[in-house]
Amino acid sequence: MKSLCFAFLVLLATPIFAQPNVPEIAFDSVADFLKLPPGMNFGEVPGVAVNSKGHVFVFTRSNSAGGPAYAPTAAQLLEFGPGGELLGEIGKGLYAWSFAHSVRIDKDDNIWAIDKGSDMIVKFNPAGRVIWVFGRRKESAESETKPWEHVNPPLPAEDGLFRQPTDVAWDSDGNIYISDGYINSRVAKFDHNGDWVKSWGTKGTAPGQFTLPHAIVIDSNNNVYVGDRSNHRVQVFDTDGKFLRMFTIDVPPDPKTRAVNGATPTGPRLAQVIGAPNSLCIPPGRSQVLFVGESTYPGRIFKVSLDGTVLGVIGRSGRNLKQFSGAHALACPSENEIYAAETSNWRVQKLMLHAQSK
Repeated sequence: MKSLCFAFLVLLATPIFAQPNVPEIAFDSVADFLKLPPGMNFGEVPGVAVNSKGHVFVFTRSNSAGGPAYAPTAAQLLEFGPGGELLGEIGKGLYAWSFAHSVRIDKDDNIWAIDKGSDMIVKFNPAGRVIWVFGRRKESAESETKPWEHVNPPLPAEDGLFRQPTDVAWDSDGNIYISDGYINSRVAKFDHNGDWVKSWGTKGTAPGQFTLPHAIVIDSNNNVYVGDRSNHRVQVFDTDGKFLRMFTIDVPPDPKTRAVNGATPTGPRLAQVIGAPNSLCIPPGRSQVLFVGESTYPGRIFKVSLDGTVLGVIGRSGRNLKQFSGAHALACPSENEIYAAETSNWRVQKLMLHAQSK
């Protein structure tokens, strides 16, 4: 009986391996959809989100020209209308702004910004007023204030505090889940009132462990999907942190594809980056699909069923329209409309997917 149980657990934890004959999904990219004033440009764009009115929120590593070459303030949150027109800036000069990482919109159109540099998550109401703050930045008045050291194993995590958080999601009861991220390698849970509940995960490669939980989303059945980027997998949990399953995306790239920055990976390094989940998005409603943005190379976006089956591939690494630097964040207001935020290419692309043939 024990051997049968062990075999079942091994099967449960085994990733899904390479899928043959994955179709390419035809799509268009809307040229120059987001309209900036003359002379204004984005910096790296790690975050994008869309609210119920079709407004697009872009969290960009702009506004950094006034600081030193190392560790300037690099975060600016901009709001655009449904036609791409700039409506304004949210939180101008905010104390939490340090190094933008992601932005999400909850069911009530509140805006949540996750800042990796200040270790803070800020909730704004739809009008752009700060409502809640999670975490605390290091005090500039203290002599020991400096960047976090990436020691292995990491120093113990503290309840209610973060070290380089990455993303946020909500279940159907309004509970809050924060991927905490580059150092703590865990998921933190708060209730709908903003009170601490628990956390799960430590640094490692076993099921339920993480090596950079970089993105997090929750489906209509309250399954929690965590993009465990450096472990090259998506892990799925219930809302108490119980491990349910995991899957990998192993679709070989076109061998002619070249990296946007740095050498094009080969051999073991290529196997590590293929399908590494940089970003996750589930369309609203009872959608049964997940979009996964690959890391910088090979730089594709995948349409995946919730069981991990790859349904199609979108684009590849590159600098031109309909190519990607690696989609650091995705917003998907519908199954056929995706906004892809790119860091190396300093932009957001609005993608319109063509219907797939059955």
